[in-house]
Amino acid sequence: MRISANVHEARLSRPFVSSQDAVTQRRLVLVNLQGPDGLVGHGEAAPLPAYHGVTVERVLEALDSYAPALVAADGEPHADVLARCEALAAVPQALAAIDMALWDLAGRQVGEPVWRLLGASTAAEIALNATIGALDPDAAAGEASRAVAAGFEAVKLKVGVGDDAGRLAATRAAAGRELMIRIDANGAWTPEQAIANLRELAPAGVECCEEPTHGASAIARVAVAVDVPLSIDESATDPGALEQRACAAVCLKLAACGGITGLLAAARGARQVGYEVYISSSLDGPLGIAAALHAAAVIDPDRACGLATLGMFENRDPLPPRRGRLAPPEGPGLGGPWLDWYGTPLR
Repeated sequence: MRISANVHEARLSRPFVSSQDAVTQRRLVLVNLQGPDGLVGHGEAAPLPAYHGVTVERVLEALDSYAPALVAADGEPHADVLARCEALAAVPQALAAIDMALWDLAGRQVGEPVWRLLGASTAAEIALNATIGALDPDAAAGEASRAVAAGFEAVKLKVGVGDDAGRLAATRAAAGRELMIRIDANGAWTPEQAIANLRELAPAGVECCEEPTHGASAIARVAVAVDVPLSIDESATDPGALEQRACAAVCLKLAACGGITGLLAAARGARQVGYEVYISSSLDGPLGIAAALHAAAVIDPDRACGLATLGMFENRDPLPPRRGRLAPPEGPGLGGPWLDWYGTPLR
């Protein structure tokens, strides 16, 4: 197989602010894998340095190192190809692009969608949460009202930045008691701060809090001290984090897990030790969202998934949710076409 990779840039319609960073644009690496039959599979690497500690440059270096192994891998099993690449450079976001492209190519070769190749019996819709990006309480309330009108039953707010209590209270008042409100601290708090802040925020009604502090053991300390269910997120990729249950749930991201194959493996391992499992996006492009939806057909998430993020970009949303839900896209492989969304490459 022959690989090519190009860097693309997609702008968000407004800055996306968390306790870690303010994101205004996404640099994504689009990967093409051409098989000996001439068919091409597409994948996406979506590193987000503030979250993953991995840069686009590091991804490109890893992909360049994979090229000789991929040329020699024609006809080898999928798992063996991934293992060859991982031995050369264990960069999850680069491996995710290769894994996606391999699944996409396999589906195009046999004319089947990836969800069917993965063993799912149906391409069921999954529930999604809307992401509230506004920090101003009134603006956040308006976004929540629009999300409810669009059919979402869950929203997510960033916390650890600005007036968390005011934003949460305004969102609850605008959206009503039935809406599930998830909060995400991105590890902004110490365990002691997390306990105090969650006790203060809990009366407003919180479905769960993602990554209140960093590290599985620290999150476990917070979990036994508060009534709000917790979810491990960024810390899910720490060594041993999914070998013992630290809290109620785990939020898995396809890019951080190394692709569809890694995401499925992480979900199986997490469920074995008692975690509820759901999936989220790290501001991925449409290939990343499509791949996560195909994986979700097998995983059957336990909570609403954070995959309704393409609408945050200036580019037209090619996978708009319907009444707060999405199913894997139709067509062979990952579906599509998606390539026009990425626009002209920077490289």
